[in-house]
Amino acid sequence: MPHIIAEPCLGTKDTSCVDACPVDCIHPTADEPEFATADQLYIEPDVCIDCGLCVDECPVQAIYQDEDLPEQWSKYVQINIDYYKEK
Repeated sequence: MPHIIAEPCLGTKDTSCVDACPVDCIHPTADEPEFATADQLYIEPDVCIDCGLCVDECPVQAIYQDEDLPEQWSKYVQINIDYYKEK
């Protein structure tokens, strides 16, 4: 998994990262129905090209490359994967 959105995104859902993503792999976007009920944003692992453009755009520093993800947020790898399994 190239990049993971972790706990700092909970309740924030700032979409600056969505606008920076060249391959549209961060969801839900503000215009998707599930945006209102989602706890956070998620990166689709099969679509992400590992460009890292979203990392600097995140105002709460919630996006990490998989090997840089702090251990206390390791569960977010599976949380991001599971979001796309349900779709």
